[in-house]
Amino acid sequence: MIRSLLTAAAVSIATTVPVFAEPLKFAVTDIEGLEALQQEFGAFEKKLEELSGQEIDLFPVSSRTAAVEALNQDKVDLVLTGPAEYVVINELTDAQIVTAWQRPDYFAQIVTLSDGPIKSVQDLKGKIVTFGSVGSTSQHLGPAQVLADFGLKYNVDYQPQIIGRNLAVEALRRGDVQAVGMNRSHLGRIREAFPDTSFTVVARGRDLPNDILVARSDLDADAVAGVKSAFVDHSVELMQAILSGEDNKKYKGGFFLTDVQDSDYNYVRSMYETIGVDTKSFVGN
Repeated sequence: MIRSLLTAAAVSIATTVPVFAEPLKFAVTDIEGLEALQQEFGAFEKKLEELSGQEIDLFPVSSRTAAVEALNQDKVDLVLTGPAEYVVINELTDAQIVTAWQRPDYFAQIVTLSDGPIKSVQDLKGKIVTFGSVGSTSQHLGPAQVLADFGLKYNVDYQPQIIGRNLAVEALRRGDVQAVGMNRSHLGRIREAFPDTSFTVVARGRDLPNDILVARSDLDADAVAGVKSAFVDHSVELMQAILSGEDNKKYKGGFFLTDVQDSDYNYVRSMYETIGVDTKSFVGN
């Protein structure tokens, strides 16, 4: 009798959580190397395996381009990427959206010195504005779009320069540049690093679209459904596992969203247009 009950329970669990034969390979476009990937996503990997019934293998990629190649060659099954990278991946592959990963307070802004000559966006005409990490949504494309939304044309009304954030802030303090594009968390770290300097945000953009998890186009439909169900039914547990990674603290307070449309990323496409680059290649490649 006891054996019968245990057998029935095992059948019930197997019916509830499907188990697939082949492991799903999971990549993240902004993390290089397996060691770093395991540090950030090791706990998440184990939790997603437990909740989806699918074995997950972390798969490091060396670049955004490598992620595209891996998708097209069926070497990777799931790729987590940022909004700027997504629109290019969407152009170059037939990847399907699985879920969006929300980053609270994720927006681009233009930062100047509080006691400097720049008091409004219009004061930046003819001046130097720096952007960090070429192609970054929140450090390059987003800030450029913020200025465009305020009527300043990229490389026409001001001079854009790509400079690392810390170096750019030093240049701002010296008066060599007049503004720096960055996101909210960057500004917090800058204020801690330079407590003797007061910074002012002269322009802030709308909240940026979310990071997004995509699957290769021909991935087994049941496998995709199993992963998506895990995010829907166990979002709190998965988020706790995600936040064990230091860099993943950026997702704290966010949600996993499954009602996501490709059109939600049209604002990002406008950023590419703003800087004069199409979405068939990554900026900086």
